[in-house]
Amino acid sequence: MSRSYLFVPADSERKLAKASHADADALILDLEDSVAAHAKAAARALAAEFVSDRNDAWVRINPIDSDEAQADLATVAAAAPAGIMLPKARSADDVISLASQLDRLEAEHGIAAGQTKIIALCTERPEALFTLASYIGATPRLAALSWGGEDLSAALGASANRGADGEWLPTYEMARSLCLCAAAAAQVAAIDTVFTDFRDMDGLANYAAKARRDGFSGMLAIHPAQVEVINRAFMPTAEEIERAARIVALFADNPGAGTLGLDGEMIDRPHRVQAERLLELATKLAAR
Repeated sequence: MSRSYLFVPADSERKLAKASHADADALILDLEDSVAAHAKAAARALAAEFVSDRNDAWVRINPIDSDEAQADLATVAAAAPAGIMLPKARSADDVISLASQLDRLEAEHGIAAGQTKIIALCTERPEALFTLASYIGATPRLAALSWGGEDLSAALGASANRGADGEWLPTYEMARSLCLCAAAAAQVAAIDTVFTDFRDMDGLANYAAKARRDGFSGMLAIHPAQVEVINRAFMPTAEEIERAARIVALFADNPGAGTLGLDGEMIDRPHRVQAERLLELATKLAAR
């Protein structure tokens, strides 16, 4: 489970080198929005070379219905990236199509079947908001769902996606919430979108804390300086770990109980499930 996913333009050797020293849990080499059309071929080759030396690197390809996506996959799949980020997914059908292509490419290049995972950006097209339930059981390759407000606002013809207070406007808060619910329904990770003001660390910390509060397990980053703040926000505190351990122990000591009291509060099965998840996360993060 990753907390921070750092985007890196795949056409910049300097930025790739800088990102390799960041403490991000995962890197996402971008072949889509941050790479101009004339630079995409060179970026693919650079991405494949970079990915081959790491086990934490994902690649964001171009939309699956584009010719660029086929060229992206043909070049980078052989390098065995940790996974593929699929932008502008219209429904799980696009993810299933990508999974089928990865089946073939893994077989061609001697890569273990199913090794290459998928993160789908599931709200960038307006029609995608009506298909989110399709991700349930779509493919074992699906590792996470994430969302974005920029492409959606462009598609809607909106002049802004945030209010004067910096908060998401209702349409985009809805898209965020639907992504979170779709990920939970599909039993995959939910990754919150980028915080675009990379100089505002206090704003980032506040946004990341809300993301964790709401149920997201990680967040996208656009600058190496954001990584530490995001990692810290998604790390369970000592107090949270201690309380979770007490909840789990209390139910273990009372196996027949449906509801129990702890510190003057009534707790039941959802509290136990949440506590178990937090302890599992803390254990995985501590093992890194």
